[in-house]
Amino acid sequence: MSASTYAADTTSADAPAAVLSVSPVVLSAPGRPVDLQLRVSAPVTGSELPIILLSHGQGPSNNLSSLNGYAPLANFWAAHGFVVLQPTHLSSRTLDLNADHPEAPLYYRSRAEDMTIILDRLGEIENAVPQLRGRLDRGKVAVAGHSMGGHTASLLLGARFTDPHDGTEVNLAEPRIAAGVLLASPGRGGDALTEFVLENYAFLSTIDFSTMTTPALVVAGEKDTSAHLTVRGADWHTDPYFLSPAPKALVTLFDAEHGLGGISGYDVAETTDENPERVAAIQRLTWAYLRTALSPGDPAWQAARDELTTGPPSARTRRIQVTRPGLHSTPRCCEWPTRSSQERCWGMFQGLASRRGVGSRWSGQDW
Repeated sequence: MSASTYAADTTSADAPAAVLSVSPVVLSAPGRPVDLQLRVSAPVTGSELPIILLSHGQGPSNNLSSLNGYAPLANFWAAHGFVVLQPTHLSSRTLDLNADHPEAPLYYRSRAEDMTIILDRLGEIENAVPQLRGRLDRGKVAVAGHSMGGHTASLLLGARFTDPHDGTEVNLAEPRIAAGVLLASPGRGGDALTEFVLENYAFLSTIDFSTMTTPALVVAGEKDTSAHLTVRGADWHTDPYFLSPAPKALVTLFDAEHGLGGISGYDVAETTDENPERVAAIQRLTWAYLRTALSPGDPAWQAARDELTTGPPSARTRRIQVTRPGLHSTPRCCEWPTRSSQERCWGMFQGLASRRGVGSRWSGQDW
């Protein structure tokens, strides 16, 4: 991802470009209860722009769980050189669909299928947004999702589950996606889940992360206990990291609850841990991770980590624990023989540090 392919100066997280945002872009979708609507956000200038598919969560607000949510992330990523495509999934409150559908109310399979439709129809999207025509790099695609959107992203990255209706294994991996970001994503099933989830959302009980081979960054809040979903506490949200093959990375946000400081929208009531500094850190870290993941050799991810661990206090946040490789003894890392990379060890110590209390308040029913 050379600097020349971006809008002016988007190689730096401190140099945003003007953003173009168009919605709704409507794609006909035969067999889907309603047509697929999405928001397109992109820098006004630049070419060969990589793509982020952004999957919304499932909360009590009407518009956050739709193409209208997650402006803090979508705007930042677009201002720094990505094209962000945000669909409204069938689970959105804005659609108010029939609850009798077999996958209602979360429409767990169709969420991932929405992203495949989008990738199949990029030409139509370019035609609907003429300012975007010829500017997409279709070989550099990532997926990001928050909460239930993180579950959607994990399926596209290769995680599988057993269909609760017919017992078949469901594989929705999308080979065109090269990297992902899971934000406060659900963890493993089985005895980690509450009785309510086991009875109402059986698809979560059989998730298998061992097949999630695509590179990903897992972001978890240290106080995201999600007591309505899991009996495990906040560590549950780190399962996609610990239970999947390398290469993966983990960032633990201390004092962070399920809203991760407010990534789903500006000044929204369901953010119980509103913190602009935390949101800014997530913006920069996710941008840097995806930039490097889609263009190996790009220094953005290493630079972002270095800024947090070695930069001046004004450039750091005390609400993130980043442990550089080599600062902890390696024997503990060797307990995880399949996680041999330094990134793995670094991320693993994130989880260990979290459990030891090195060192964000969430209550509600968001996904």
